Amino acid sequence: MKIGIIGAGQIGASLVRQYAKAGHDVKMTNASGVEKLRALESETGAKAVTSGEVVKEIHVLVISIPFIEISKLAKSLGQDISDDTVIIDTTNYYPIRDGRIDEIEHGMVESVWVSNHLSRPVIKVYNSILAGSLVQAGLPGGSPSRIALPVSGDDEQAKRIVARLVNDSGFDALDIGSIQDSWRQQPGSPVYCTDLNSAQLKRNIQLVQKDVLPERRELALQFILKQDPVQYLAWSRECVTNNRIVFKTDINE
Repeated sequence: MKIGIIGAGQIGASLVRQYAKAGHDVKMTNASGVEKLRALESETGAKAVTSGEVVKEIHVLVISIPFIEISKLAKSLGQDISDDTVIIDTTNYYPIRDGRIDEIEHGMVESVWVSNHLSRPVIKVYNSILAGSLVQAGLPGGSPSRIALPVSGDDEQAKRIVARLVNDSGFDALDIGSIQDSWRQQPGSPVYCTDLNSAQLKRNIQLVQKDVLPERRELALQFILKQDPVQYLAWSRECVTNNRIVFKTDINE
């Protein structure tokens, strides 16, 4: 499969490695310039290209950037993405980094907001797993303790394609419904960054309460950043880049 990846942070770079290892034809880009991707290019065989090139002649486009950058990305991409391209949205909204977005604060589902800005349907996946787990915890298909990832979207064929890629990256895929249902895998949900197998994920999906997600999102973030120092450092760089103030967290606590 031909795959383009926008964003080569912890999640994006991990997917570059996993997809390339699985035999896919991968190209990638990032906001800081392709020269910073040369080491990853040499390591994986994936091609470092410009943002204009990354969307051309691909089957799947993975968007793995800070949520606040979606609007800027939508403007830069314009109409360059083919109607046949499946778009994977890995993003999460955190007001402390992204600033307050009134539509989401008033109840709009995060990936619906992303889809609206891109003017394209998206499939939500990979947003609910720690970067460290994505790097280290993948297992062969059929492993009883294999982590399962929720997948949401409106196009059944697109979800089947995405499920194949999730499998290729070392995880099971669980279809949890439409893009309107993707709030169930947003930060603060009991399936968010919990490394559950398929049976556990199915159980926890039923426990999600939408009205408590905003409060639990902040608690989840505090926990995640304490558990994963690498992700904490990446998060801090994103906050500085986007002129946000990251709260004080003792990651050695």
